[in-house]
Amino acid sequence: MTKGIRGATTASKNTEAAIKEATVELLSEMIKANKIDISKISHVIFTTTKDLDAAFPAKFARLDMGFSETAMMCFNEIDVPGALEMCIRILIVLNCDDDFKPQFVYLNGAKNLRK
Repeated sequence: MTKGIRGATTASKNTEAAIKEATVELLSEMIKANKIDISKISHVIFTTTKDLDAAFPAKFARLDMGFSETAMMCFNEIDVPGALEMCIRILIVLNCDDDFKPQFVYLNGAKNLRK
């Protein structure tokens, strides 16, 4: 069985360092909250809002967090008027048992996306 685990955060600015910091923090929290064994991850999808284009979030998962054997892709979010800016979203698709209950993680400015 596979299940998706959602998460979102905001970067403080459009720089490689800020995107790295936000991505690593969110991905680390998602792994911790869900007790994920990276080898069980099928793939990861990253999205950013149009105002974040200084770096690919997947780069930091690969180089800084050991996701070297995981399929990952980065995309832009739909540009909806009034949507949260500077936002990075992550969808981890995990091979898991039927009874696994995903814990979604929302940090920083993205905390308001889900109560």
